Amino acid sequence: MNFKNTVLETVIILVIGLMPPLLSIWFVRRAEIQARERLSAAISTATSRQIPRTLAPDQTYLEGVGYLVGDITCRFNARSAYLRCAVNPAGPCQECRHYESLESLKVYSLPD
Repeated sequence: MNFKNTVLETVIILVIGLMPPLLSIWFVRRAEIQARERLSAAISTATSRQIPRTLAPDQTYLEGVGYLVGDITCRFNARSAYLRCAVNPAGPCQECRHYESLESLKVYSLPD
């Protein structure tokens, strides 16, 4: 009888001792599964939603290059969809004191 009580106490102590790690592993796995499901839902929502592209008032499309902002005939134009020019990045291009037409630039040719 004494041996049975000792074995029973040992089993109870082992079960009580193993419960916290087992519960912790179970909670962590459940949290990982929920996080993975939320991430996949967010990805599928983001890929299915089209974000409308709003054009800036001075944005033009150049074949082979893409969208450019600002006056593309200016020497200082950054040739970018996000930046107007190196001198006046925020713009506007109208009445900019740094405007230089590309046509007014001198083109030098190398001697033959």
